[in-house]
Amino acid sequence: MSGLVALLRPHRGQLGVVVLISLVAAGAALAQPLLVRRLLASVTAKTPLAGPVVLLVLVMLAGVVLSGVQRYLLQRTAEGVVLATRRRLVDRLLRLPVAELEARRLGDLISRVGADTTLLKTVVTSGLVDLLSGLVVVVGAVVLMALIDPLLLGVTVVSIGLGAAALVVFSRRIRPLSREAQEAVGSMTASVERALGAVRTIRAARAEDREVATVTTSARAAYDAGLKVARVSAVVAPLSGLAVQGAFLAVLGIGGARVASGAITVADLVAFVLYLFLFVQPIAQSVQAWTAIQAGLGSLARIEEVTALAIESDVRAPVTTAPVPIALVVPARREVEPPVLSFEGVDFDYASGVAVLRGVDLAVRRGERVALVGPSGAGKSTVLALAERFYDPTGGVIRLDGVDVRELDRSVVRARLGYVEQDAPVLAGSLRDNLLLGAPDADEPALLRVLASVNLTDLVERAPLGLDSQVGDEGVLLSGGERQRLAIARVLLAAPSLLLLDEPTASLDARNEAALSAAVDAVAVDRSVLVVAHRLSTVVTADQIVVLDQGQVVAVGRHDELVAAGGLYRELATTQLLV
Repeated sequence: MSGLVALLRPHRGQLGVVVLISLVAAGAALAQPLLVRRLLASVTAKTPLAGPVVLLVLVMLAGVVLSGVQRYLLQRTAEGVVLATRRRLVDRLLRLPVAELEARRLGDLISRVGADTTLLKTVVTSGLVDLLSGLVVVVGAVVLMALIDPLLLGVTVVSIGLGAAALVVFSRRIRPLSREAQEAVGSMTASVERALGAVRTIRAARAEDREVATVTTSARAAYDAGLKVARVSAVVAPLSGLAVQGAFLAVLGIGGARVASGAITVADLVAFVLYLFLFVQPIAQSVQAWTAIQAGLGSLARIEEVTALAIESDVRAPVTTAPVPIALVVPARREVEPPVLSFEGVDFDYASGVAVLRGVDLAVRRGERVALVGPSGAGKSTVLALAERFYDPTGGVIRLDGVDVRELDRSVVRARLGYVEQDAPVLAGSLRDNLLLGAPDADEPALLRVLASVNLTDLVERAPLGLDSQVGDEGVLLSGGERQRLAIARVLLAAPSLLLLDEPTASLDARNEAALSAAVDAVAVDRSVLVVAHRLSTVVTADQIVVLDQGQVVAVGRHDELVAAGGLYRELATTQLLV
C-alpha cells in the first residue's frame, strides 16, 4: 500500500480537490431524502409545493454536475499516474544491466509496462476516492436513519453486517489471485512476442501449429488464472446483492408494520428507504473498489519488482555531475602514450559460472586497427561487450586512455566508443530516425555523406520518401546487408574516437564489403578500430591481429608474422585460402 501512496503523492493537490468535491456531492446526496420527506409532508399538509420541488431539483442537478467534474478529475489523475509509472518503468528497463535483461523474458517485461500499469488506473478511478466518499455517505446515512427510526436501523445493520462478514473472507483472496493472473498474462505475452519475432523462421520450418500450441498453452494458463479470480468475484457480487435485498425486504416488512401502528409516518418510511439505498449503494461500490484496489496492488507488486532492480552502477568512483570527455596531453613519443583501450589480465565469467575469458591482454593504440579473430565461441564478441561496459570483468582491468573504466561514468565511456553489434539491429522507424540515434543534431548533408560512405545512396534515391522512408519492424524492409551498412553508418555519423565492429561485413557481398572496408579505412585515419572478424581477408592489413581460442589469447602479430608462426591462425588462413 505504501507503494500506491508514493505513486499518488505527486497528485495530492488534484486528489484533494476531488475529495472535497466528493464530500460536497455526498452532502447533496444525503440532503435529497430529507427534501423528499419534506415534500411528502407538504403534500399531506396541503401546503405549497413549489419551494420543496425547486430545492430538490437544484440539489439533484448540483449532485449530477459535481459527479461529472469529480469523474473527469479522477480520470485525469489516473492517466497521470499511469503515464508517470510507465515512464519510470521504461526508464528502469532501458537502464537495467544487460545480464538482468538477458535473464528475463521480454514479453513479460512488456506486459508490466502495458497491462499491469493499466490496472492502476482502476485503483484511482474506482478505488480510493469511492471508498472515502462512500464512507462519508454511509456514516451520514446511518446518523440520519438513526434519527428517523433506530429500530429499522438495527434491522438494516444486522442484515448488511452478515453479508459484509462473508465478503471480507472472500475478498482477501483477490490480491494473490490477481497477481497470479497478471503473471500468466505476462507469460502469454512473452510467448506471442517470441513467435512473432521469428515468424519467418517458424513458417520456413512449417512449425506454425507447434507455435500456436505453445502460445495456446500460455493462454490456457492465463485463462485458468482468470477463472480463479472470476470464481471469487462470482461469490462476492451475489453475497452483496443478497445482503442488500435482505435488508430492503426486512425494512419494508417491519417498516410497514410500524407505519400501521402509528410509530412512524409514511414520509418517514420513504425517507428511511431512500437512506437505505444511499447506505447500501456505497457499500456495494466499496466492495467493487476494494476488489479493484486488491487487483491493482497485485499489479503494483509486479511493477515494483522491476523498479526495485538495480540499474547499471559505477562501482568505484562516484559519477560527477557534469562528466567531460577524457582529455590527455599527447606525449612527444608514441611509445609512452597509454593505449586508447587496453585489457590487462582480464577474466570474465557469466553469472551462471561459465568461464568465457581468461587472462586476456590486448592494447589498441591511437590510430591503430586491431583485429580479433578465432573460432566461434572463443570470446571475441565478449571482449567488445566488456569494452562497452555491458558487463564488468570478474578479474583484471580494462583501461580507457589509461584510466580504469570502472572509475568512469558509463556515459563517458560509451561517448568515446562506436559499437556495431554482430546482428546489426535496426530500429523500427525511418532511415533518418536510425541515423540520428547516436547523433541527434546531424544535418541532412551529413546523413547523405555517411550513407554514401557505406554505399547506401541508391537506397535513398529509389525510395519515394528518401530519408523518411520506413525500414519496418527490426528493419524487415531492408536486406541483411542494407541493415548492416545502415547500422555502421549510424555509428560512423557519431564520429567516435574508437570503433568497435563485430563482424561488420558478415552479411555483405564482395562489392559492398570492399566499399565498407574502404569507408572504415577512411574514418580510421584519425581513429582507432577494434574489429571482430571471421573473414580474415578483411583484416589482413590490420596493424595488429589478436588470436583468441577458448577465451585466451594464443597469438598476437601481423598477418604475415602469424602465418609464418603457424598454429591456429595459419590453420584459419589456410581454410580461407589465404595461404
